[in-house]
Amino acid sequence: MIVLSGADVVLPDRVLRPGTVVLDGDRIVDVSDGVRAATGSDRHIDLHGHLIVPGFIDVHVHGVEGTDTLDSESAVRTIAARLPRFGVTAFCPTSLACSPQVLRRMLLSIREARTADSRGAARVLPAHLESNFINPDYKGAQPLECLRLPHAKVEGDFSGADILAEIAAARAEVGIVTIAPELDGAIDVIRDLASHGHHISLGHSGASYEEALAGISAGARQATHLFNRMTPINHRQPGLAAAVLERDEITTEVVCDGVHVHPSMVRVALAAKRPSRFMAITDGTAGSGMPRGTQTAIGGRRITVGDIASLDDGTIAGSVLTMDRAFAQLVNVIGASLVDAATVCATTPARALGLKDLGVVATGAIADLAVLDHNFRVTHTFIGGNLMESGRTPSNL
Repeated sequence: MIVLSGADVVLPDRVLRPGTVVLDGDRIVDVSDGVRAATGSDRHIDLHGHLIVPGFIDVHVHGVEGTDTLDSESAVRTIAARLPRFGVTAFCPTSLACSPQVLRRMLLSIREARTADSRGAARVLPAHLESNFINPDYKGAQPLECLRLPHAKVEGDFSGADILAEIAAARAEVGIVTIAPELDGAIDVIRDLASHGHHISLGHSGASYEEALAGISAGARQATHLFNRMTPINHRQPGLAAAVLERDEITTEVVCDGVHVHPSMVRVALAAKRPSRFMAITDGTAGSGMPRGTQTAIGGRRITVGDIASLDDGTIAGSVLTMDRAFAQLVNVIGASLVDAATVCATTPARALGLKDLGVVATGAIADLAVLDHNFRVTHTFIGGNLMESGRTPSNL
């Protein structure tokens, strides 16, 4: 067994100061108040001055440290190996709108990564398709040439039906699909995809309040990066964002980097949705974890690293955020409690995606944990009870 003792331990409802967490195999077998001394053959790790939180779950991340999900057949495995150093124990590889061929390659790479020996890497969850079915007027950095109406005839080299066929051929590898509900045929697609178990997220959309409610009625249960690439809230024309804040069945993503959304609006979203319906995301790119000025790519398009990732024309193209910095932002700037920050970075994503026994520090839960120092920097990451020293390489425990 591994005994983690002396750290402050963030539980779903309180913080143990200090506490002890005991791991046996891939499970947490005991969580207790106070410090526990090493006994017998147990491996004891003294974590005084540290914080133990559930491993972060990022449901919207395009890449990290120079690699984008659409780069190659090995891109998803590379990203999975790099994310634990930032406390991420599970993630949804996220795509931009792309051709059917590129989508097929990504989904195949996800299938292979999920069935391979993943020791030393974050858990690869089904993909988040920030899909072809979004409003061109709210596309942001999405490639216009790849946007389609769901049931229109062939436009260019492929049709919306071709994208839907790729999704149908790889159901298990597709988790979340972002759709603009106001598009012609979108409501039928939302209803169909939801009936097959996909999580429909409303976003990149100019939907009216009524159109948003129609998407929710059809089965949408999430919203993609709230406030970004959607109409601003107006007191006479509330739009998609207001529908998301109002309707309790919707769990929303928020990019918590201090740039995409002003801290005051993050607080508004937290107050309206409560931590149980709020998911902190990075919308991270291949520029995440890279020095300022670095040039890399998203979906084959060049981006430059600054406070955000941007295309050559200055368009925001995702973030350079990592989940440990999102956690720090929530606590230090937004003013969230440690419990609430852990909830939105781990617990709520796990619950929204139906991940059993993940996202909490509790007896019987899977031992996916992040250990942070007093600056909320990751010092250790545990995935299934396997220790990643300094969040980087597996230990021989």
